Amino acid sequence: MIRSLAAFASAALIALSPMSLTAQEAAIYSSMDAVHPVWARDAMVSVQEAVAAEIGLQILKDGGNAVDAGVAVALALAVTLPRAGNLGGGGFMIVHDAASGETKAIDYREMAPSSATRDMYLDAEGNADSNLSRFHGLAVGVPGTVAGMQLALETYGTMTLAEAAAPAIKLAGDGITVTADLADSLKGLEKRLKKWPSSAAVFYKPDGGFYEPGDVIRQPDLAATLKKIAAEGPDGFYKGEVAENIAAAVQQAGGAMTMEDLAGYRAVLREPVTGSYRGHEIVSMPPPSSGGTHIIQILNVLEGYPLDYLGHNSSDTIHLMAEAMKRAYADRSEYLGDPDFVDVPVAALTSKDYAAEIREGISLNRATPSSTIKPGKLAPYESNETTHFSIVDKDGNAVSNTYTINFSYGSGLVAAGTGVLLNNEMDDFSAKPGVPNAYGLIGGDANAVEAGKRPLSSMSPTIVLKDGKPFLVTGSPGGSRIITTTLQVISNMIDHSMNVAEATSAARIHHQWLPDEIRAEQGGLSRDTVAALETKGHKVAVKSVMGSTQSIHVDAEKGLLLGYSDPRRPGAATVGY
Repeated sequence: MIRSLAAFASAALIALSPMSLTAQEAAIYSSMDAVHPVWARDAMVSVQEAVAAEIGLQILKDGGNAVDAGVAVALALAVTLPRAGNLGGGGFMIVHDAASGETKAIDYREMAPSSATRDMYLDAEGNADSNLSRFHGLAVGVPGTVAGMQLALETYGTMTLAEAAAPAIKLAGDGITVTADLADSLKGLEKRLKKWPSSAAVFYKPDGGFYEPGDVIRQPDLAATLKKIAAEGPDGFYKGEVAENIAAAVQQAGGAMTMEDLAGYRAVLREPVTGSYRGHEIVSMPPPSSGGTHIIQILNVLEGYPLDYLGHNSSDTIHLMAEAMKRAYADRSEYLGDPDFVDVPVAALTSKDYAAEIREGISLNRATPSSTIKPGKLAPYESNETTHFSIVDKDGNAVSNTYTINFSYGSGLVAAGTGVLLNNEMDDFSAKPGVPNAYGLIGGDANAVEAGKRPLSSMSPTIVLKDGKPFLVTGSPGGSRIITTTLQVISNMIDHSMNVAEATSAARIHHQWLPDEIRAEQGGLSRDTVAALETKGHKVAVKSVMGSTQSIHVDAEKGLLLGYSDPRRPGAATVGY
C-alpha cells in the first residue's frame, strides 16, 4: 500500500490517461482538468483489481448489463484478490435500474449462527476476548456473497449464475499470475494463514515457500466450488458437500456453525436510505450498514455552510467536517444495528431538522471535545481490506458494490476441500457495549451479538443522482473510514467542482468521535493548516493514506463516462468502451 499522498502524485497522472477518442477531443477535454480521469462513451467498470475489471468489461461488451458484470466481477475477485474478494464473506450492493428509474439495496451481509449469544466473546472476568471474535471458529459469520449475487441476478440481471461464474472458474482452475501486491500481502499475513494447514496449502508453495511475482497460483478446490455453484445455484454452496466442509472447518476451529445455519441464510432486498445535497439525490446503503445513514447525516450538516467559499481542505472546512463527523459517529455507537432486530431511527438521523440542531452546537472557531458529545436524543429506535467496485452500462444501469471478509484474508481459515476463505465478521458486533472493535469503533446494545443477526457495518456503496439519473457511482474499503472517504469524494465533486480524478486524489481527513483526533493523510495538509486546526483545539494525527475508492462520474452534459481508480492501493483499474 502507498503510505503518502506525495508518493502517488506522479502515478496518478500516468495511470489516468484518457480513453481513445479523437486527438481533437482529447486535446479539448484534457485542457480542462489538471488530473485526468479515464473516460469512455458507453460503459465503464472501476475495480480494485485489474483482471477482474477486464472480466466485467467483457461481460458488458458481450451484451450483459451492469448487474451481470457486477456478479462476474465479485466472483472473479474471490480468485484474484483473496484478501478481500470472497465467497466466504458478505456485503452490500446498490443497483440503479434505468428502465424503471428505481434504485434498490441488496443486503447480503453475513449473519450470526444460531448458536450465537450476547456474551460469547467475554472471558471468565467478563472482559471482551478479541481472539475469539477475530481468529477463532467463533469469529465466522454465515457467508452471504453467493446468495447476494443470485438475488442480484434474478432481480436485475440478464445472465445466469453459471454464465457469470464462468470467468472465475477458469481463473481458479488455470491459475492467476502473482502480482507484487499479492506476493507482499501473503508474506505479510504468513503467520495468520499458516496457522491453518488448509490455508497454507492454497497460498504457499508445497515446501512452505512464498509465491513471487510472476509465479502462478492455481486454486482447484475453489474452482470445484464455483462449478458446484454454477451447476446448482446457491444450493451448491449452502447445502451439500461444500456446506458440510464449511461447517466442519468452523467447528474444528472452535466454532459452532452448522449446515442448518448455512441452509437458512437469506439475502434481503431493502429500500436504500436517501437524502439531498445541493440539488443532488444521495442514495446509499441502509442498516445494517451505518454508512448511508451517516453520509447523509454529515452532508445535511455541511449543507448549512459555504464550503466552496471556505475552500477545499482549508482549516475552516476541515474543522466543520470534523465536528459533523464526530457527532455522527457518536450517534452510530448508540442507534445503529440490524433493522430486523432493533428499531433504527434512520428518518430522524437523516432529517434536515436534526442537522440544523447539530449545527447549533458547533462553534465556528473552537473544537468540541468528544468527551462532551453524547448521542443525540432521538426517538427510540469495519475493515481496511474490504473492496469496492462501480459499474455503469450502456443503458444507464449502475451498480455500486462493497463486500468483505473483514480483516485482510478474513479469519485466515480456508475451509478444507472448498478453497473458500472464511470471514471474521463477528468482530463487527459489539462484544461488550462500550468496548471498541478492531477499528476503534464503539458499539452499544443495538449491535449486540444475537443469533441470526447481521453485524453493523460501515460499508457505504453509494449512487448520487442528478435529475433522477446516475451522476456519481462510488464507494471504498477502509473500515471505520469508509464513511468519511466516500463522503469526501462526493463533497469534492459537488462543493469544490473537482473532476472525479481530482476528487479521489485529494487529501483525506477522518474523525470518528473516539479517539478524539482528526486523522490526516501523510503529506496531505500543510503545516499552517495543521497549526490552524490545533489553534481551534483539534488534535491532528498524521497517518497513512485512507481508502481505495473506485468511482464513475456520468457526465450528462458531455455524454461521457469519467472514471478513476484510487492509486492509494496498487493493481486497480478503470476500463471502458
